[in-house]
Amino acid sequence: MREPEQKARQRLSVAYQGVPGAYSEEAAMAAHPGCQGVPCRAYEAAVDAVERRGADRAIIPIESTLEGTLHPNYDLLLDRRLHIVGEIHYPVQYCLLALPGVGRGEIRRVMSHPLAVSQCRRTLGSLGLASVSKETTDDTAGAAQHVARAGLTDTAAIASARAAEIYGLRVLARGIQDEPCNFARFLILARDPFIPTGDRPYKTSIVVAHDGELGVLFRVLSAFSFRDINLTKLESRPRRIRPLCAVEEGSGVLKPFQYVFYIDVEASIADRRVQNALSELKEFATFLRVLGSYPTDGGARV
Repeated sequence: MREPEQKARQRLSVAYQGVPGAYSEEAAMAAHPGCQGVPCRAYEAAVDAVERRGADRAIIPIESTLEGTLHPNYDLLLDRRLHIVGEIHYPVQYCLLALPGVGRGEIRRVMSHPLAVSQCRRTLGSLGLASVSKETTDDTAGAAQHVARAGLTDTAAIASARAAEIYGLRVLARGIQDEPCNFARFLILARDPFIPTGDRPYKTSIVVAHDGELGVLFRVLSAFSFRDINLTKLESRPRRIRPLCAVEEGSGVLKPFQYVFYIDVEASIADRRVQNALSELKEFATFLRVLGSYPTDGGARV
């Protein structure tokens, strides 16, 4: 049976990092209602699942309004050959969870992902939990699962309300993040690229490497600005697979760090302006790759 026929008879499967109740799973269900979640221990494993045809899609967080860019996942995009086929901006509302019958006054330890702990520190203090020990785990839902399975009566987890439902925990407090507006941007990855059609809003993600010559940032910006293409992201990162590059060709002198630009533009790869901009970048870039061209998520979720 051909793959399209199989997919027509099966639910779309989406690999995510964490256990059921993770925010990545919630984002996957919001992006693809009715999908089958494939829990994975790590982001690399979620990508592996798609590459090995164990899942149709992978979803990974790439940045948040509180913490900024998740750099390891940007490196993962560059290391692998999957394509970005979608994005979703998902609200992250942290809850304090404990076993039924356990009150805040009995809590001596709080467990969660390191980012969740850091993003809730002030609120935990206002709840009288500033002095309790903080323990980090691989993911938020995993902390909730551990509290439930181990029967920890002195421990609370920071996780989602859905995790409380799954693992039979009680919600002691909702919305405990220090900043009320907490959104994460997730990218959806697939083996095959998305083919833009129609005139709906699109975003294109690009990686450009350069040798550090004078004025390279200006040349990158000009390639898009000259064509009235709006950039929504521009970030420079060291290129891990080439940590050294020549100061001058043939000189034998090396310098540390070769940088890459991660760029998001508000336009489709099918747009002639984008194609011309990429042609201009190729004139001086040492490496250029289009990570994907995909529909922009403009929806507001609260």
